Amino acid sequence: MSGVMEQSLRDALQERFGGRVKMDEPMAKHTTWRVGGPAEVFFEPETEQDLVALMSLLSEATPIHWVGLGSNLLVRDGGVAGVVITSRKMQRISEREGEYQAYASASLPCATLARSLVRWGMGPSEFFAGIPGSFGGALTMNAGAHGTETWDAVTRVRVIDRSGEIRVRDAGTFDVGYRSVVGLEGGWFIGAHLHFDESYEPSLERLRELQARRHATQPIGLPSCGSVFANPAGDHSARLIEATGLKGFRLGGAEVSPKHANFIINTGDASASDIESLIDHVATEVAQQHGVQLRHEVRFLGEVVS
Repeated sequence: MSGVMEQSLRDALQERFGGRVKMDEPMAKHTTWRVGGPAEVFFEPETEQDLVALMSLLSEATPIHWVGLGSNLLVRDGGVAGVVITSRKMQRISEREGEYQAYASASLPCATLARSLVRWGMGPSEFFAGIPGSFGGALTMNAGAHGTETWDAVTRVRVIDRSGEIRVRDAGTFDVGYRSVVGLEGGWFIGAHLHFDESYEPSLERLRELQARRHATQPIGLPSCGSVFANPAGDHSARLIEATGLKGFRLGGAEVSPKHANFIINTGDASASDIESLIDHVATEVAQQHGVQLRHEVRFLGEVVS
C-alpha cells in the first residue's frame, strides 16, 4: 500500500480520537471474505459529531472509504490508502408509533432491521433478513431479496459530505434502479426514513421461513460476500454459472460454492487476488458459453500487490 497521509495528520487523528483510530489495520478482520490488506487509517466513530470532526481534519485529497459489515466488498491484498470509516458503533433504529414510519442508521445490520420492523408491524420488511450486510450498503446499491427492494420504502435519507455537512434529502432526488442508486456523488448515507404499507401485515413466521430458506440454499457460515453477480434480465446468475459447469471450481483458495453458484467462498487460505481472479474467470466463461455479460455486485477496494 502506498500511503497518502502525512505523519502529522495521522498524529492529529490519534490525538483527537484516541482508540477510535487505528493505523495500518488489517482489513481481513473487517470483511466477510476474511481477506484484504491494511487500511492506512481505520476509524470507528461513535457519533455523528465524530464524523463532522473527522471531515474537518481531512483535506479534499484524502481518500475516504466507508465499510459496513464488510459484505459485498473485496479489499485487495495491497491495502487501502487514506481513511476507512466503519460506523458500527452508531447503530440506531426508531419508530413513529402508529404512523408506519421508522428511521434506521446506515450501520444497522439488515437482519436487525428486519426483526425490528416485523415486531412493530411494518412491512413488507421481512425481505431485509435476506440481505447479508448493513442498511447503508443496502441503500447504496438498492439491495433486495424475494422480489422487494430497499428503496421501495425510503422516503428521505440523511447524508454527509466531505465538508462535514449533514443534510436530509428526499428519495425522489435520486435515480434508483435495479441494484443501482445514482445521485450520491460526493457524499455518504448515514441513515434513512422509511414508510410502509398500512394494509400489509408482516409475519415473524414469514421472516423465519425466509431465513430458513437462505440457510438451506446458501453457504451461510462460510467466508463469502453474499451474491457476487447481479441477475441479468429474465435470468439468474446462479443458473448461468451452474450451466457453465463452474460449481465447485477453484482458483487458489477461492471456490465457486457447490451449494449456490453465485457465491464465491474462501476455503481457508484464499487471497483477495484468488477471489478477484475467480470472479473474472466466471464472468469470462459465462460470456463465452452463453453470450451474457454478468455484472458483479461486489465493490472492489484498494491496491493490487505488484
